[in-house]
Amino acid sequence: METTWKAALAEFIGSFGFVFVGAGSVIVAGPYGSGLLGVALATGFAVAVMVSVTAPISGGHVNPAVTIGVWVAGKIGSARALAYVAAQFAGGIFASLLLRFVVPRAVWEAANLGTPLLATGIGQGKGILIEAVLAFFLVFTFFATLLDDRGPFPQAAGLTVGSVLAFDILVAGPFTGGAVSPVRSFGPALVSGTWNDWWVYWVGPVAGGVIGAVLYWSAFMRDREPGVP
Repeated sequence: METTWKAALAEFIGSFGFVFVGAGSVIVAGPYGSGLLGVALATGFAVAVMVSVTAPISGGHVNPAVTIGVWVAGKIGSARALAYVAAQFAGGIFASLLLRFVVPRAVWEAANLGTPLLATGIGQGKGILIEAVLAFFLVFTFFATLLDDRGPFPQAAGLTVGSVLAFDILVAGPFTGGAVSPVRSFGPALVSGTWNDWWVYWVGPVAGGVIGAVLYWSAFMRDREPGVP
């Protein structure tokens, strides 16, 4: 992989693409009729592309839940992990600012700039659990395809990870928005001022990501070297 600053730049760009398309697809889903399927496909494709193009440079994390999971498993140093997370949040904020600038105010305000929110009847505990399960699938898949050299399709790992995010959104989008990443929530929340249950989208994805990383590493990789340094 590249030096830390180049890798961090790749993570910034990857996270920018993830949030710009993810939040943007939510903004247009109602008024332009794309709906839940449109959000899932757009976000999944965006992550598939961003992971694929950044994987050779930074490892293709594009999500603090992934970076923290990789760090907990001891596969990335603390300084590099911190640089990645800072770059990811910066990319998400920049994407949200750009969306607010280019999208008509009435349109983005109606969707709170794509900020994920808990549905009626979904309490904070359930929200955390749902987001944790979604992030578990994502990080477990990340380890299996991008870090484990036994992965069946390492060249297509981005498509695999993006597909997981797409089915995460199809299942949980109506309940939590299917953020699966603190960055996906924080950028739109900050720029739109929508802070409803914001901490759910930090605790859930990070907890699920750490569990997925630790489980995969301890069960399948403890005595093996990762495919990506």
